[in-house]
Amino acid sequence: MERKTANEFPQELLNLFDTYVHGRIDRREFLEGAQKFAVGGTTAMALWESLRPNYAWAQQVPKDDKRIKTEVVTVESPKGNANIKGYLVQPARKKRRQLPGVLVIHENRGLNPYIEDVARRLGTEGYLAFAPDGLTSVGGYPGDDEKGGALFRTVDRQKMGEDFIAAVKWLKARPDCTGKIGAVGFCFGGGIVNMLAVKLGSELSAGVPFYGSQPPAEDAAKIKAPLLLQYAGLDTRINAGLPAFEEALKANHVTYEAFLYEGANHGFHNDTTPRYDEASAKLAWKRTLEFFGKYLTGTKKES
Repeated sequence: MERKTANEFPQELLNLFDTYVHGRIDRREFLEGAQKFAVGGTTAMALWESLRPNYAWAQQVPKDDKRIKTEVVTVESPKGNANIKGYLVQPARKKRRQLPGVLVIHENRGLNPYIEDVARRLGTEGYLAFAPDGLTSVGGYPGDDEKGGALFRTVDRQKMGEDFIAAVKWLKARPDCTGKIGAVGFCFGGGIVNMLAVKLGSELSAGVPFYGSQPPAEDAAKIKAPLLLQYAGLDTRINAGLPAFEEALKANHVTYEAFLYEGANHGFHNDTTPRYDEASAKLAWKRTLEFFGKYLTGTKKES
């Protein structure tokens, strides 16, 4: 399928698709709403297909890249869903005996190929990257985002949160980890990064939520980790909670930076959909690496 960009679609249609992706309408309702944009021989179904992820595009770092080694591991989660599986990536040749760790947290579809690729990118940068699958308790990511979204809605959200906390603690306790842990997440995963910052306090060394929902303002006092907040300029749904969050972070003297990428849609870092904004994604990733370099390794890592 030919890659399309966001500017080839009406913004109203992109907003409608965002509503569908986040479970506020089902596919039938999306198709009904998309019908008015189905012109010139294009059908509503064709529009749906063109907006869905194409995971053939999601491989900036090949699975067999010689710079890294990967494996699937299972982490015990006694307060969550008993255990959680995930994708562990580490440099093939470690320059140091211990490395900082980064938890990579998926969107509301489970551990799909895009998130696995993000973990591989971090592995090439010298991190122990672990991408857990929040769908473990219902069989794991099913290989299809729509099915993954349906499964996601069946998982106990509180237990899933405990699964991610267990994943952080497991990564932090590994003998090949320095004990410094960062977390990066996208959409749902961005909200989980904020939750981890609240729940883990100083156990988390740095957090980078991409277009993540914000915790209640009163919880900001519990945050100890520096945060790098990455938001899309056109994402009014998520951005509505940003001013109150920033005010609370400032009031509680939390170290943070916030960036708004003008003209970008929610999901702009995900390079498998038309919402991908290459310039914004590359800049946001450069800032992410620099942020982790500063707070996890004590260096300024350039992309």
